[in-house]
Amino acid sequence: MLRRLILGAALCLSGEALAKPPAGNVFCATYPTAPACTGQQPACTYCHVAPPQRNAFGTALEAQLAPGAPRPLSDADFMYALPTALRAVEAQDADGDGASNLVEHQRGTQPADPNSVPAETGGCVAGSNPHNPQYDVCRYDTRFAYRRVLLDFCGKSPTYAQLKEFAALNADEQRSRLDAELDRCTTSEFWRGKNGQLWKLAHPKIRPVGSLKAGEDKGAIPLADYYDDYNLFAWSQLDDHDAREVMTAKYFVRRETNPTRYSIATTLPTQFVDEAHRAGNITSSWSLIYFVMFTALPRNAASQAYRAYLGLDIAKQEGLYSIPGEPRDYDAKGVTAPTCAACHATLDPLSYPFRNYQGLSLTARATSARYVPSRLETYFSDVAPDITQVPESGYLLGKPVADLVEWAQVGANSDAFAIATVTDYWKLLIGHAPKPEEQAEFVSTWQRFKGTHGYRVQRMLHDLIRTEAYGAP
Repeated sequence: MLRRLILGAALCLSGEALAKPPAGNVFCATYPTAPACTGQQPACTYCHVAPPQRNAFGTALEAQLAPGAPRPLSDADFMYALPTALRAVEAQDADGDGASNLVEHQRGTQPADPNSVPAETGGCVAGSNPHNPQYDVCRYDTRFAYRRVLLDFCGKSPTYAQLKEFAALNADEQRSRLDAELDRCTTSEFWRGKNGQLWKLAHPKIRPVGSLKAGEDKGAIPLADYYDDYNLFAWSQLDDHDAREVMTAKYFVRRETNPTRYSIATTLPTQFVDEAHRAGNITSSWSLIYFVMFTALPRNAASQAYRAYLGLDIAKQEGLYSIPGEPRDYDAKGVTAPTCAACHATLDPLSYPFRNYQGLSLTARATSARYVPSRLETYFSDVAPDITQVPESGYLLGKPVADLVEWAQVGANSDAFAIATVTDYWKLLIGHAPKPEEQAEFVSTWQRFKGTHGYRVQRMLHDLIRTEAYGAP
C-alpha cells in the first residue's frame, strides 16, 4: 500500500550511507498530491533496496543530484538540490514498466518496481454487461454489498429468502438495511467472540505464544495472560468506544462468555503496572514480558508498538524521523555504525521512554511486568558504562515525549494510528491493502475516522461498506 511508499530518500551519496531526514518533506513539497504524502512520511525503500544500496529509481536520481558537488552533501544542500533532481528524472521510466516516474509518483505506484504499475481505470459502462444480470460490475451494487456484509460480519451467506426480500426494497431502504445488518452482525460471536474477527485483527499486534500463556488455555511455561490484551483490543473496537484507548487506557477489560461481553476493570490479578504509568496494551503484562524480556534498552518493545499500532515497520525503513545527535549507543551495541545509524537515529529515541518498564526478571520476580523507577540503575548498571544515562524522555514521529504515557498519547492521536487502523479493516474486509485506484476512498475513510467519527470503529465501518472498493463486484 502507498502510505509507506516513497522514499524518506535517505539518499546515500558516494560511499557511506547518509540518512537525510528532510528528504520526505522535500519530496512531498515537490509532489504534494502524491498518495504517499497524505498523512505520513514515505519510506526509504522508494530509492533504496537498503541503504546504501540504491534501487533503479535511486540510481537515476543520484545522477541528477547536484552533479559535481563534493560529497557528502549537507542537509541544506541536499534539500536545495533534490527538487531539481526529481524534476530531471520525471520523464524517465526507471523500472521499465511503461509508466514514467512522474506518473508513478502521481498514481502511487513504485518507480523502481516493474510489478507496481499504475492501473488502468474507466472503460466500463454501468449496466453494460449482459452476462452478469445479478450485479452491476461497474459500480457500487447494494445487493453485492449486502451479501458481503453478512459474510464478513456474521460469517454466513444470506438465504435466498433474505436476498429476495432485500432486492424488493427501494434504494434508501437497502442502504438502511445494510447499516442495520452491520450493527446486528457486530454483536455476533463471529465478530466479537474469542478467536473471532476482532481477535484475528489483534494477532499480529499481540503475537501470542501458546507455550508461554498463563490463565485460561495456559501453556507449559505460563508467563502472562495475553487474553487480557485481546479483551482490551476488542473493547476499544466495539460499539461507541474510542479505538485510541488500545494504546492509552488506564483500565483493563474482562470478558464474559455465552454470549461474549466485555467490561472495564480497574484492576486485574494478571496486570501489575500502576495506573499512572499504564498505556493500554503497550504496558500489558504480556507486552512487557514478551517484548521487553531481559533487555536493558527495550528496542524490540518500541519497534513492535510502532509497527502494531502505528503501522510503521522500522525494519522496512518506514517511519524514520532521525533525531539530531542520535543514536547515542548507551548500551554499547555499535548502533552508531554507518549501516545502523540511519534506523537507530529513530529507533533509539523511540525506545527511551520504555527504560523503566521491567520485562521478565528471574532474580527479582516481584518486579516483572511492572514500572520500576531507576530500573536500569538497579538491574542493568553493568551492561555498559553509559547505560544509566538513558533518559526517560524520547521522540515519537519526530515529536518530543516526556515518557511512555505521552508516547502513547501522541501515537494514538496521530494520522499514523488512524491510517493503520483503517488499513487493518480494509485488508480484513476487502482482502488487500488499498490499491492506487482506491486511494481516494481510503484517504476519505481514515480522515473521517479521525475527524467526524472521533476514532469510533463502528462508525467508520458504516463508511467503509459504502466504498466502491467494498461494494463494487
